[in-house]
Amino acid sequence: MTAMQNTLSLKPRRIVAEAFAASRSGYAGVGVLSLVINLLMLTGPMFMLQIYDRVLASHSVPTLVIIASFAGILYLFFALLEGIRARGLSRISQEIDARLSRTAFLANLRVPLRMGNSGKNVDPIRDLETMRQFWGGQGPAALFDIPWMPIYLGLVFVLHFWLGMLALAGAVIILSLVLANEFMSRDPSRELASQNAQRSNTRSGARRNAEVVRALGMSATLTNKWDEANARFYDAQTKAGDRASLFATAIKAFRFLLGSAVLAVGAWLAILQEVSPGVMIAASIITSRALSPVEQAVGQWRVFIAARQARARLEKSLEGLDETPPETELPLPSKTLNVQQIATAPPGARAVTLAGVNFELKAGDGMGVIGPSGSGKTSLVRALVGVWPILRGAVRLDGAELGQWSEDRLGTAVGYLPQDVELFDGTIAENISRFTAERDDEKILEAAQLAHVHELVTSLADGYDTQVGEGGALLSAGQRQRVGLARALYDSPFLIVLDEPNSNLDSEGEAALTRAIKLMRETGSIVIVVAHRPSAISAVDLLLVVKDGQQAAFGPKDEVLPKISTPAGVPAPGAKPAPGAQPAPAAANTGPLSVVPHA
Repeated sequence: MTAMQNTLSLKPRRIVAEAFAASRSGYAGVGVLSLVINLLMLTGPMFMLQIYDRVLASHSVPTLVIIASFAGILYLFFALLEGIRARGLSRISQEIDARLSRTAFLANLRVPLRMGNSGKNVDPIRDLETMRQFWGGQGPAALFDIPWMPIYLGLVFVLHFWLGMLALAGAVIILSLVLANEFMSRDPSRELASQNAQRSNTRSGARRNAEVVRALGMSATLTNKWDEANARFYDAQTKAGDRASLFATAIKAFRFLLGSAVLAVGAWLAILQEVSPGVMIAASIITSRALSPVEQAVGQWRVFIAARQARARLEKSLEGLDETPPETELPLPSKTLNVQQIATAPPGARAVTLAGVNFELKAGDGMGVIGPSGSGKTSLVRALVGVWPILRGAVRLDGAELGQWSEDRLGTAVGYLPQDVELFDGTIAENISRFTAERDDEKILEAAQLAHVHELVTSLADGYDTQVGEGGALLSAGQRQRVGLARALYDSPFLIVLDEPNSNLDSEGEAALTRAIKLMRETGSIVIVVAHRPSAISAVDLLLVVKDGQQAAFGPKDEVLPKISTPAGVPAPGAKPAPGAQPAPAAANTGPLSVVPHA
């Protein structure tokens, strides 16, 4: 198995945990740096202790120069280690991102297929970016420094018991504020993430449909919708920010108050001659340093909560990827397609949209799928190519269910043209060859000629190297459909499924489509065509009728067609006219095919 297959065989939590575990040595190094850094943090209080208790008492300038020089060297060393730690955390976060990036991208592709509309706000890549920003920022450094709080407090106790008690009481109060911050910031942070996702969806949806927005005069309406989404986002951001700043300000103010309180108590103890003035200053600095990581952590708390919630969402989005791929790859199918009483529904939906479909095709067969709009035709083809889940029954190729092949390997044996053709940003040749790393130019040309798009492509200035733009925006709908058809026919796949392939084709394109279907059947492919116009099924020999989410009829086209009626006075497509009957108008052969069982 490949490394990716090994990764995806893990449980979602383990996939993320393994990525962090792989950086264990890096975190260990950061821990060692944090140890030295926190020891160097004692430079300030020790310097003040020496100044007050030794230099001022001895009035020795050489002693002052030596102590100041030594402190300067330690501070430089401290700055160097701080910079190394920051760079190290940045590198570790990048490594974690690199280990999870491929998996997150794959999960991003699976979310619409597994969660449907309920997953519209789920974005694994955005969640991974949120995690990376936290782990590469100041938050982890504060987390590494917090364990030193007891040690610093212990040093204050060493200086004097009552100074230690005061510092300990202050630490308890600050930790209580931290816990309250955690409890009260959780829901606002979750709401902020949700509103941010909805705002992003509004923006991307409007951009994706820019032509429709402009043509239908929807700019003002969508701008108002954007304003509403923005207002909700700002409201959530304000609530989360106000909550975080409230606790950050309270902790910061209390830390300043505590520092002054330690100075006051130290001064009182110095008056009683229980401590020296140097101890008083040192205790104040150490107490402030002990609580500084807590203040920094609270300042990063919103980012920390966002990262933690992002990790939970990422693990949830990976749940559909914990399938163990087959260890033994079967040969690619080449003989039969057997559909056994399947039932299917949109991803994330409970209501079944198609059930009870049962048929078998062999190599070289061509089947048309007809039925009224909304009858379940597209549901069927999505189930056949593995896009929608099979709730009951099975789809078998050469007797084996689809899951017995890895997705990438089975994809080479499947050609699929959906209703809405989406091309990828790249060249025409790359789109036809499915962006394979080792493309075959001969196969590209062959597929383009079958789809009757070769002449069109060669007429362009850059030919097959023409960039199609995002979503194929630089091509017309008909051109996109022809390129999409060429992509479906690339490398002569065994199972070819075409969902209304002639919806944007002219008569010349339809004739080319018919020739392509016949040729692919002659080479041993199974071709399934969803038809809304009769011309699309002229090259098939079998017909499946779908109505109300059920299979209504299946069999040879010449036997099934006469059993379905069309509008009054118009014979069924392919049916022989009665003696003396007038032929139907030519337009009737290109209009929508009405499928209504005989009474």
